[in-house]
Amino acid sequence: MEATASAKYLRGSAQKARLVVDMIRGKNVNQALAILRFSTKRAAGHVEKCMRSAIANANEAAEKANISIDPDDLWVRTAFVDRGPTKNRRRVRPAPQGRAYREQRHFCHVTISLSNDERPQPKAARNGKAAPVEETKAASKKPAASKAKKRGGAAAAPRAKRKKEE
Repeated sequence: MEATASAKYLRGSAQKARLVVDMIRGKNVNQALAILRFSTKRAAGHVEKCMRSAIANANEAAEKANISIDPDDLWVRTAFVDRGPTKNRRRVRPAPQGRAYREQRHFCHVTISLSNDERPQPKAARNGKAAPVEETKAASKKPAASKAKKRGGAAAAPRAKRKKEE
């Protein structure tokens, strides 16, 4: 069973809301709610509200289908943030020397999808063998030369140490 909830026209930029959504993607619902509750980000409250709405949507859909569903079995299948409109949210801020700075206030749309199906296994576990670890090659490699040394010229030349004048 899958349930989706979306919250539209949330105040704040999509970039900042994505930081919060990235923390909960793929997690169990209880873990995700705990992360959102104790996050210091301003968008966390809005995302938590959307998450609770998705849980309620899952319960409602299960009741309509006459299926029993345990909210503890739900996990965040997909979560994404889209950019909202900024056209009608333009404001003017006073600036020095009689000028005015124009600032846009941002909106975003959050969509969260929950599922109680089995979680997909990582690619390494699907094939039945672990991913090869190449620690020996990484340990034997020399560290890469910096961009300045590759460039050559004055950037690559060693700097002379300054002598203290007394």
